[in-house]
Amino acid sequence: MKRILDSEQYNLIGPRIKEARIKSGLSQKELSDKLELLAVYTCRGSISRIENGRRAVTDIEIDAISKVLGVSLDFLFGRE
Repeated sequence: MKRILDSEQYNLIGPRIKEARIKSGLSQKELSDKLELLAVYTCRGSISRIENGRRAVTDIEIDAISKVLGVSLDFLFGRE
């Protein structure tokens, strides 16, 4: 059985995060700064890797990102 992390993609939501961030008019740095206000410390470089699917995202980060960007978890996971 193939392990999930054997693929090149480490998350499914990266492209949706990027889409929502751009629609919100935020840079990766601005998103990082807003996450920090919620005590979620994710640097700009990590945001880039998340958006490109090259970094896994924790549940705490997913929740905070959805709040900052004003999108639902269903949107991030492509269920709406």
